[in-house]
Amino acid sequence: MPISAATEAPSVVHGDFDAVDALPRRVPVPSLRPDISACLPTGVELDGARVVVMLDEGGVGKALVKQLAKAGATTLTLAPGIGTDELLATLATWHDEAPITGVYWLPALDADGDLADYDLARWREALRRRVKALYATMRHVYDASPFLVAATRLGGCHGYDSAGATNPLGGPVVGFTKSYKKERPDSAVKAVDFAESRKTKAIAEQLIEETLFDPGCVEIGRVDDQRFGVAFIESPFPERTDDTDVRSALELGADSVVVVTGAAGSIVSAITADLATASGGTFHLLDLTPTPDGNDSDLAAFRNDRNALKATIAERMKAAGDHATPVAIERELSRIERLEAALTAVQAVEAAGGTVHYHSVDLTDADAVTAVMSDVREQSGHIDVLLHAAGLEISRNLPDKEPREYDLVFDVKSDGWFNVFHAAQDMPIGAAVVFSSVAGRFGNQGQTDYSAANDLLCKMMSGFRQTRPATRGLALDWTAWGGIGMATRGSIPKIMEMAGVQMLPPEAGVAWIRRELTSGTTDGEVIVAGILGMMAGEYHENGGVESASLIGDAVARGPMVGTALMSVHDGVVVRTTLDPAEQPFLNDHRIDGVPVLPGVMGMEAFAETAGLLSPDHHVVAIEDMSFDAPLKFYRDEPRTLIIQAVVHPDGDDLVADCQLVAERVLPGSETPQRTVHFTGRVRLGPGQAPTTEAGTEPEPAPDPSGPALATDSIYSFYFHGPAYQVVASAWRSDDVSIGVLADPLPDNHVPSDLSLVTVPRLVELCFQTAGLWQAGRDDRLALPMQLGRVRVVSDPTAAVGALHAQARETDPGVFDCAVADAEGTVIVRLDGYRTVPLPAPIPDDVAAALHATYRA
Repeated sequence: MPISAATEAPSVVHGDFDAVDALPRRVPVPSLRPDISACLPTGVELDGARVVVMLDEGGVGKALVKQLAKAGATTLTLAPGIGTDELLATLATWHDEAPITGVYWLPALDADGDLADYDLARWREALRRRVKALYATMRHVYDASPFLVAATRLGGCHGYDSAGATNPLGGPVVGFTKSYKKERPDSAVKAVDFAESRKTKAIAEQLIEETLFDPGCVEIGRVDDQRFGVAFIESPFPERTDDTDVRSALELGADSVVVVTGAAGSIVSAITADLATASGGTFHLLDLTPTPDGNDSDLAAFRNDRNALKATIAERMKAAGDHATPVAIERELSRIERLEAALTAVQAVEAAGGTVHYHSVDLTDADAVTAVMSDVREQSGHIDVLLHAAGLEISRNLPDKEPREYDLVFDVKSDGWFNVFHAAQDMPIGAAVVFSSVAGRFGNQGQTDYSAANDLLCKMMSGFRQTRPATRGLALDWTAWGGIGMATRGSIPKIMEMAGVQMLPPEAGVAWIRRELTSGTTDGEVIVAGILGMMAGEYHENGGVESASLIGDAVARGPMVGTALMSVHDGVVVRTTLDPAEQPFLNDHRIDGVPVLPGVMGMEAFAETAGLLSPDHHVVAIEDMSFDAPLKFYRDEPRTLIIQAVVHPDGDDLVADCQLVAERVLPGSETPQRTVHFTGRVRLGPGQAPTTEAGTEPEPAPDPSGPALATDSIYSFYFHGPAYQVVASAWRSDDVSIGVLADPLPDNHVPSDLSLVTVPRLVELCFQTAGLWQAGRDDRLALPMQLGRVRVVSDPTAAVGALHAQARETDPGVFDCAVADAEGTVIVRLDGYRTVPLPAPIPDDVAAALHATYRA
């Protein structure tokens, strides 16, 4: 229904895809953690402890009580489904007897059942049992600062694996637990997730293990014999092209139907305007705020001069005999502000040529929401985007957070989502997008309710992969916005600055949802933030793990691993100091006289680091390598490398997302400059590597079609020293470049008996063989830029005779390569090796020999 508006619509923040792409796109993933035996103690002592156990209905709690009794603890059990009043009375009795040492919370181990069969009463009771009773319990025992171990059955990886979350009503338990940890940082706090299982004793034993060990992680998943935390990796948007063909990409147009809750918020209003401008479709806007009147003089005054309106409101209150206190004035101004935001959203849709329907509705009223969604069904019949943005936040630590306030904050998000989706679930829904926050992802002090509700929504979206695969579920973990919204007022920007948290540029935030919807990114949860600062801080200085246990036997590890520790968000972190005076791979790899870390040794560093957490796996491939910036050792001085690897499941494999970073203090600066030099992925398969990969065709060395290059000619322009002069001779055979491996070669590294996981100098042979082809054709030396995949497909120690590389250019500057032995057995295969040419041409006296070989 068009809303008459005499007041001209204000200018709004315009979304900008370039601003979006300037920020990292991060997604949470399960992050492999060491075995519990490698972890440090949490400091919890169960012998003599008084422990509350909220039982589940499946028997895990009963098994846990037996285990705790064996450990010397006194257990105080609460029956499943106990009413909140009885719960508090029972806790009061126990508290009068002696302090509570710890709490085990198990209701989220119980199956949700089919949420499609729920009504609002059942939904509320299920959440009361799981999280609101938890709130009541921890608030009551707060002063004793007890440990908290909560258990869920989200699937074992907190819903961040490809299967998605089972039993998503466990989500708010995790959200609450993360925020409780922020309020009680010195207490042991865990949310331990499990897969569907009938086991009780084993789960009870694992809960006790997690109580006693690993203080570095709050979110823990248990899958078979593996332990997972939750980290995040960068997952960039796909490149924007006109012919992008992605299954899940949404086309916004005049036929699009968008339903928005919380439509009268200033941020939501701006996002609505962005989606309306891009589509010109039909928008159903839902909010508790009454339908705005475009002729309301207060709205016009708000747009023209906010401060003048405050004075008008004060005068109006005084004239009516009311107390014009700052709080009362601000309350009235906030009411007008929401009306103005609602009107702005309406006018934006109309200005884009779209159709707008504004529904003033209390989202916690199931009947009222059902009536609204009936209108949507009748008028539109389907929903392309269901955007649930409704919510409010009131920050107070648990002792000061009254039940009424907790319910208010939690219910707007949780009941609001249930009522809207329940009333719409019989309609086709293309994508559901929910507003979460960094508080939902990481937890935040004073926000146990807000974090719980947000994590519920995140797990609901994850669960769509199982329950509603045709609907794409997206959860956005927003950081504080700059420019618009409540976070721009008062002391919040200063608090964010002190915490090292970058506020979100509004032009990026406004366009982010449209970027997600139209780019065809995968389902799931996305962290929408720049620098996270203290929000993503570590819980333990060493990550909760004994460093020496990560590295293992010093003789067995490779040259690229120095010290190692665990990080909640960055996975395993290795620091290695390298000295060009000691390492041949640096001393013999110089550009303009400056030692530069070879890309092949960067890949070796990734493989060595990834293997620290998974010794029972082997390297299948290194994928998606990007050589972003050369790592130079200026003045031949040692430098420290930082290698980070987040290892997460991918089907039967493990995949390690890696980056190699180094820091350098520039002259005149006290702050180190941090540069990401290489990124890539290591794919790990279970068990030992096969001797020979099945289906590999032999690659015998073809004869030269012209003259061959000798070592002297090759390294008259290549910058490599003896250890990296890997090409003994090279030639062209039709459209293939051939390079024969030099044998013998000096040691690659010292000590020379340190094991290598990959075959760096065989990969280097491919790089140089491809480079000779380009040099001969283009008179330019080219350096590595990207590599799609490299695999060791046969045992190098079983090679027969001389090894050679074959490089074939598939596109300009892109090569597929292989290294084979004298019988043609392929040892190493490279796919999608891409180079970047240096600007200076090769000297004429060198180019002549190259021309004779590669232009014949």
